[in-house]
Amino acid sequence: MKTLYLECKMGAAGDMLAAALYELLPEGNDFPLRFAAAGIPGVEAAFEPAVKCGVTGTHFTVSVNGEVEDGHLHDHGHHEHDHDHHHEHDHEHHHGHEHGDGHHHHSSMAEITALIDSLNVSEKVKGDVKAVYGIIADAESRVHGKSVAEIHFHEVGAMDAVADVTAVCMLMEAIGAEQIYASPVHVGSGSVKCAHGVLPVPAPATELILRGVPICSGEIESELCTPTGAALLKYFAQDFRAMPPMRIVKTGYGMGTKDFPRANCLRAFLGETEAAGKTVLEYKCQVDDMTGEQIAYACEKLMAAGALDVYTSPVYMKKGRPGVLLTCLCREADKDKIISLIFRHTSTIGVREYRPERYVMDRSVEARETPAGTVRVKRSEGFGAVREKYEFEDLARIADARGVSLSDAASAAKQSGNG
Repeated sequence: MKTLYLECKMGAAGDMLAAALYELLPEGNDFPLRFAAAGIPGVEAAFEPAVKCGVTGTHFTVSVNGEVEDGHLHDHGHHEHDHDHHHEHDHEHHHGHEHGDGHHHHSSMAEITALIDSLNVSEKVKGDVKAVYGIIADAESRVHGKSVAEIHFHEVGAMDAVADVTAVCMLMEAIGAEQIYASPVHVGSGSVKCAHGVLPVPAPATELILRGVPICSGEIESELCTPTGAALLKYFAQDFRAMPPMRIVKTGYGMGTKDFPRANCLRAFLGETEAAGKTVLEYKCQVDDMTGEQIAYACEKLMAAGALDVYTSPVYMKKGRPGVLLTCLCREADKDKIISLIFRHTSTIGVREYRPERYVMDRSVEARETPAGTVRVKRSEGFGAVREKYEFEDLARIADARGVSLSDAASAAKQSGNG
């Protein structure tokens, strides 16, 4: 089973995660171009080589309207006020940076959501970005005693944070891991200064996000885990544990900015693990009093929570009433979360559980060069069969550029990509 393991011995930040995941992509990939095409206003980004303690990796640098704040540090973390936090190793935090006359535009959560909806990325990525931002905004609102609607994000920091989170979500989609685990998170120690005084490490928003996650401190007096990094880990990682037995295929090193006695990096391991078993859980419920939009929303929430598949079927219920049968497949570890979401987002008063056996093919994603650019191909193999499917977003890009249909774009890719 394709598994991604994130080693957070030096904490986690959005730029470090993005850089580590980027190194897992095939050589010669066009991700920087696809990220630029996402259309985040005023944002330019680069994946650059970096060395820490003799180890070579990648650093993800973001500029907003041509500006990279001192030390690549921006203010994503405690968004409500212009703090002066110096979050050491990433470009996410530097509160209180002055621009010109010191006046800043601040964006509300509604504006950030509208921005995310306008991005040229898949609907899955948009949903992932909004979910991660929702985790951050919820923590900030609780820290400051305000509603999420009242939280505002500093303009430069907001664009920088959107860039980090969008990059990670796009990379997660490109990698397509079936399982994602992370190590316990090293949060650092000591304290950080802000405009209102001195705060302990981990900062309040980070601590709220990481509740329920195993964390550790250490001798390094610095804030190693940022709210953005914490939110990304909390959203994507299925569990925080030691690395499972796995055959490593590739390793990525995402470098921070600051130098420490230890290599300031986050490592991402991509490999194969043996399936724990073929049994999955299947949950079913029938409803006859929900709109199509409500059912679609429930399905989106279940998929975002880690469901393996969600689908609906038309059924007839008591007294001949037309209804919908909702079916959700999930792993054992996600059982409680999935059941809770079904009851929360549907009108059902009962859910049935089944334990079917599931047989799956080995899946991978490879990039193929064509005259129209790089096209990702999803390959499934096993049980004597092989199937390949072109990534929709890549075909759509070719179709738009050439003014042809999707089927014509696929034919061109197949002929020139030897697929």
